[in-house]
Amino acid sequence: MTIRTVFFATALGLAAFSPVVQATQHTMAGSHMSASNHMNMMADGEVRKLDLAAGKITIKHGPIAHMDMPGMTMVFTAKDRALLDKIKVGDKIRFMVSHEDGKMMVTDIQPAN
Repeated sequence: MTIRTVFFATALGLAAFSPVVQATQHTMAGSHMSASNHMNMMADGEVRKLDLAAGKITIKHGPIAHMDMPGMTMVFTAKDRALLDKIKVGDKIRFMVSHEDGKMMVTDIQPAN
């Protein structure tokens, strides 16, 4: 076999495998996530500021493991403004965050125990 043949066979194999990887990633990140996995991906924080008109929340949070992010205070966009209706400044919360459309989006908020 020539190097060109080996390269072509490898590229063809990777192209065939790619849809399987993409489907697996979509399932893992999509709405089919198990409840226990979702809870493990939630981070702890404290509400520092709410901007209901803009749908923004400032959270002082601990590390967000699934995003490899250290603890800090930062502004997030709420995916659904209704998430912000049930909290107030000073509340201790558990929240889920994802990176969507170039923004850090809060997709779930629960009171901390």
